[in-house]
Amino acid sequence: MRTRNKIALAVGTAGVAALVVWALRAPPISVELAQVERGVFEQAVSDDGKTRVRERYTVFAPLAGRIERIRLKAGDPVERGLVVAVLMPAAPALLDARAERELQARVGAAEAQQLRAKAEVARVMAQRDQAQADHDRQVKLFKEGFISATAREQAELALRTQERTVDAARFAEDAAGHELKQARAALTRYRSGEPGAKWEVTSPVKGSVLKVIQESEGTVALGAPLLELADARSLEAVVDVLSQESVAIRPGMPARIDLGRGVAPLAARVRLIEPAAFTKISALGVEEQRVNVVLDFAEPLDKVQTLGDAFRVDAAIVTHRVEDAVKVPVGALFRDGADWAVFVADGGRAVKRAVKAPLRNGAEALVEDGLKPGERVVVYPSDALRDGSRIQPR
Repeated sequence: MRTRNKIALAVGTAGVAALVVWALRAPPISVELAQVERGVFEQAVSDDGKTRVRERYTVFAPLAGRIERIRLKAGDPVERGLVVAVLMPAAPALLDARAERELQARVGAAEAQQLRAKAEVARVMAQRDQAQADHDRQVKLFKEGFISATAREQAELALRTQERTVDAARFAEDAAGHELKQARAALTRYRSGEPGAKWEVTSPVKGSVLKVIQESEGTVALGAPLLELADARSLEAVVDVLSQESVAIRPGMPARIDLGRGVAPLAARVRLIEPAAFTKISALGVEEQRVNVVLDFAEPLDKVQTLGDAFRVDAAIVTHRVEDAVKVPVGALFRDGADWAVFVADGGRAVKRAVKAPLRNGAEALVEDGLKPGERVVVYPSDALRDGSRIQPR
């Protein structure tokens, strides 16, 4: 009887001790698990940018004057040689009675000046004829020995002088005639109000109108921009990336361009990395050195009819790609000294395991050693998690 009591007491004591230990042990830690997968791994440089037309043409005013209203609108197609704008001489100032009399007086003065010039021509021609006769007479006398060589030379000089005087008088007559024509033209224009000849500005290329800069009728200066033309479907994308990230980018690398919600990303390729960087202020107010990377669309833009110039896009330039890679969420990695490690779920416990993950992107890490596809790892492990801790999936 005593032996049975001892056995019952021992069993009861062990049961109580087990209950105490079970009550005092730490509860399992709730964790989020993810599965190790095998697939394509990509490391990319991602940033935003914008589209731009390859060749942009700005049409400028070749003359100063008054431009007629441009009827073209943004998006209208144009052909090479099509008239896109018409320039006319600027309209004259309003003419009152006093100004008209002044113009009439200017015409009268020009007519008088022309008459005076004609009279001057007649006078100097008469003097030249007299100088010619004197010269001929002096030459005859010189041959007969009645005058000296000096007298003959003076007669030749006088003749040449009179000939130059005739030329000058004729030039003055021509100038007076031009002034008279200008005065009459000004008076006629003011009276009739005729605008004069028109100058047609034509399109240099085939494409479409991007922007009408000078739409309304008005006066424009020489070289004023009128409108912009381009082939709106010949686009490229320009993405500015950090200069320290651009060193990994090479021409020909593949890229993806995300145009927005509801549109599948378009394939692209790197065509050019510009050789000069520039300073840009980030949203946090930090100065950053950035480099423009030019991307060419690798597929037609027919399925995106509304894409145009200066549209915002998000681009991902693929700098490294592995087809058959073991991947793990990057949130499962944590530092263990100088190496990387993860917690693997094994039999309800978290087992710490060292891994080799040389490449990572924003979502995944490439694992070369330490994990196998199908295993489950803890994502975003907390500080309370230790090697061998009991875990409970969320």
